[in-house]
Amino acid sequence: MAVTAAMVKELREMTGAGMMDCKKALNETNGNMEEAVEYLRKNGQAKAEKKAGRIAAEGLCRIACKDEKTAAVVEVNSETDFVAKNEDFQKFVEAVAAQAVDTDAADIDAFLAKAWEEDPSKTVQEALVDKIAVIGEKLSIRRFQKVVAEDGFVATYVHGGGRIGVIVDVASDVVNDAVKEAMTNIAMQIAALSPKYVATGDVSEEYKAHEREIIAAQVAQDPKMAGKPEKVISGAIEGRLNKELKEVCLLEQVYVRAEDGKQTVAQYIAQVGKENGAKLSVKGFVRYETGEGIEKKNEDFAAEVAKQMGM
Repeated sequence: MAVTAAMVKELREMTGAGMMDCKKALNETNGNMEEAVEYLRKNGQAKAEKKAGRIAAEGLCRIACKDEKTAAVVEVNSETDFVAKNEDFQKFVEAVAAQAVDTDAADIDAFLAKAWEEDPSKTVQEALVDKIAVIGEKLSIRRFQKVVAEDGFVATYVHGGGRIGVIVDVASDVVNDAVKEAMTNIAMQIAALSPKYVATGDVSEEYKAHEREIIAAQVAQDPKMAGKPEKVISGAIEGRLNKELKEVCLLEQVYVRAEDGKQTVAQYIAQVGKENGAKLSVKGFVRYETGEGIEKKNEDFAAEVAKQMGM
């Protein structure tokens, strides 16, 4: 049976597999669509091991909420941004997030070994391998974190269609629309300015010592500090460290929507608490950014297409 462009298009839409893979599958199965889908699945599973060496640095972060007190964020990676925009991939990531918000797994290995909620005959890892087979490139469920608010609620925010996901553990004895909106604003602040800690009291001495070492090296190279007394140099180092801590600690940051351009996040939270008669605070937060910490390959997509087309 002659394989037409329309058949290739149909198979590609059904499976999300590459155009050349779809054409080969149809040729191998004499144009039988069901057999071609099965061929792609089997062929994809056979190639899954070979894909393990590739770098999956694109993808999506997704958040699922069970109720106002429980939420989970996941990061699922793909090799290309094209796949990250694929509807089938997006639905899979949503399913992974839904599984994460229900799980009692303590780490990613235990999570991958759990039964897949959408088909308990498979593990999460096996469901991932099946999706690799269909989509045709390396995918990775990289990480997840579940947050349970014991004294209030969780506020969530997803930025850039899934580029960044934030969950805030909020302590509050009042939960109304105004308080929820304010804490969503805080989640947006975390997405935008990427703090590392809630407050200066949370900063480890190890982090401070490391930063002091870096700042001391910078001060030593500053001509303006040459010949200064040790007390002055020490004061300059501590001054720069304190300035940095205001940037990496959420409560010390200037609130991005402050009308006066000076109000800190801590002052904003106190204001909202006072206005709503609430004892309001941030207990913790999780911020995931897709691909952070993964070394990406700099590939020439046009050259890759030309290579596949034999040009």
